[in-house]
Amino acid sequence: MAISGLGPHGERASAPERVLLLPEDMARARARGLRVAIVLHTLASDWTKQQLSGLIGMLGDCGVAVIDVVDCAFTPEVQIEALDRLIAEAPDAIISLPVANAKVAAAHARVAAAGIKLVLLDNVPTGLLPGKDYTSLVSADNFGLGKIAAECLSPHVPDGSEVGVLGYEADFFATNEREIAFVKWMRINRPDVQLRVRRFPSLAEAGRVTRSLFEDHPDLAGLFVVWDTPSIAAAGVLATLGRKIPMVTVDLGQNAAIGLAATRSLVAIAAQQPFRQGETAASVTVSALLGRLTPDWVALPGLAVTAENVVECFQTVWRKPAPREVLRTLSLVGSAPLPAARS
Repeated sequence: MAISGLGPHGERASAPERVLLLPEDMARARARGLRVAIVLHTLASDWTKQQLSGLIGMLGDCGVAVIDVVDCAFTPEVQIEALDRLIAEAPDAIISLPVANAKVAAAHARVAAAGIKLVLLDNVPTGLLPGKDYTSLVSADNFGLGKIAAECLSPHVPDGSEVGVLGYEADFFATNEREIAFVKWMRINRPDVQLRVRRFPSLAEAGRVTRSLFEDHPDLAGLFVVWDTPSIAAAGVLATLGRKIPMVTVDLGQNAAIGLAATRSLVAIAAQQPFRQGETAASVTVSALLGRLTPDWVALPGLAVTAENVVECFQTVWRKPAPREVLRTLSLVGSAPLPAARS
């Protein structure tokens, strides 16, 4: 699938195949005794767990020691402190997902200034340039994910109706791109639809903002939520309001997959491939540490997931079988409980 979006500086995306490591590359890396730290926005989400699994597994294959994994809890101050502490420990590289733009820009710039390779995930802080302040950005095609979500929701929305857009208030490249693409696709292809946009400042506020959106616009006939965790909160609010409307989101987390299979409000998911993204980010990091030129932006396409293909897409994304609740809902397994584990 082609990449729809552009990078933060207008770059065209490079495919992950551009940074594949050969056996001799891995052998060279193993001989170097390299050390890498990972700084993430959160460790709580299904997406993060998969990304981290891909990262650590590929780095391990290359003999690279992961000396720290930091959970920033979406807090810029925590990320700044972590980066400054890690700079003092002088790893060979830091892989970071910036939790903000301007607030964390100076701290990320200090990484490259200290001679440490910096590989970014999903977001580039304000003012940082590839090749100068960071090595590469690795992300999903977030613009493409927004388009997939709009295309999947459109058939479920009547002519002349209203659709809600639940965005993220933070200035964050990934979620900004998804919202921009969703809105653009709808305005071009469904000019009859009125869009009602609200943004939540934090995950804890997603439910409250959803309720406010529906109180102000009770005739909403569809909803787009920029990622799956707040979409679960939104679905809970809709249930308490007695509303069942079609909803789409991004990221194939376990709870989202279960909701999709159950054909509740969730009708489709635009899924990233976080495990592959993690492997790709690790490959970019090792390539840079071996002195190879790396692309400014490496992006992976999204997957359009519905109840009809959720099982195989879950296996593609997670690299393991779909949850039993999904299989049971789709009548692929019986309803009997699993046997107790033997001691």
